[in-house]
Amino acid sequence: MTYPVALIADSTCDLPPEWVERYGILIVPQTIIFGREVFLDGIDMTPEAFYERLERTGEHPTTSQPPPEAFVRAFHRAAEQGAREIITFVVSSHMSGTYRSALQAAAESPVPVHVVDSCNNSMGMGWQIMAAARVREQGGDVAEMLRAAQKVREAMVYFVALDTLDFLQKGGRIGAAARLLGSLIQIKPLVYVKPSDGTVAPSMPARSRTGVIENLFREFFKRLDTSRPLHIAVLHNLCPADAEALARRVEATYHPAELIIRVPSPVLGAHTGPRAIALCGYAEPA
Repeated sequence: MTYPVALIADSTCDLPPEWVERYGILIVPQTIIFGREVFLDGIDMTPEAFYERLERTGEHPTTSQPPPEAFVRAFHRAAEQGAREIITFVVSSHMSGTYRSALQAAAESPVPVHVVDSCNNSMGMGWQIMAAARVREQGGDVAEMLRAAQKVREAMVYFVALDTLDFLQKGGRIGAAARLLGSLIQIKPLVYVKPSDGTVAPSMPARSRTGVIENLFREFFKRLDTSRPLHIAVLHNLCPADAEALARRVEATYHPAELIIRVPSPVLGAHTGPRAIALCGYAEPA
C-alpha cells in the first residue's frame, strides 16, 4: 500500500517482520563488524546467528551507524513509492551517531523529512513507530502521527537484566574497575533507558540470574499504570526459555493489550551480551 507519509527506521527498532510488512515501514540497516567481516543487520546476519556466534567464539564485535547515503536511498525509495512526507525514527542520539546521519541525509531528500530521535532503542523505538503507524491508518496527518509517537516516547519504560558486565565494559560503557568489581562480587546488573534523553542508568542489581530477573519484573511494573492498557515486549538475547517464562508471568499477572517476544538487533547485543533479557513497553495514557 502507498502512504502519503512514509515511515522509515533504522534496524535497531526490532519490529516484528509482519508489522514492518503490514505498515509498509522501510528499514535502514546498521552494520555489525566481526574482525574483518562486515554484515548488514537483518540482511547479512540474523539476530539468532549473531548471538550463537557470540557465545560460540567469544569474539567481541563492533558496530557502525548507517552512512547518510543509506538514508538518502531510503528517502528516494519512499518518494518513488508516492510519499509526500517522511517520518524517520532512529536509535537514541546518546547511543549512536545514526541521528546525525539521518539529519544529514534529510537535506538531500526529494520530499520533507522529519527525523525523530527516539531517545531509546529496540522496541522502545518500535512502540513509537507503531503508534505513528496506527494513527496513519486512522487517517491522521504528520502532526498527529508525531504527537502519538511523542506520547508513547514519554511513557516508555525499558529495563534490561544483564548476565555479565563484560560487554558493557568492552563497548566502553563502563570502566575496567567497575567490571572487575562486578566480577569479584558476581553482580548481575540491571539497567534502564531514561526516556527523557535516551541515556542508560543503573537500577537494582542482584547476585543471581533469578534475582535480577525478579528485580527486572518488579522495577518495570512499578513504573507503569497497570490499570491502563499495556503494550509490552519481552526481549531476549537468545535465552528463549527465560523469555517465555517471563512472558507467561506478565500475561497471567497483568493481561496486557499487546505482548510480544523479540530477539533484539545484534547492534544492541554487542553491548548487552549473551543471555540479556528485558521488558520494554508503556501504558496507554488516560
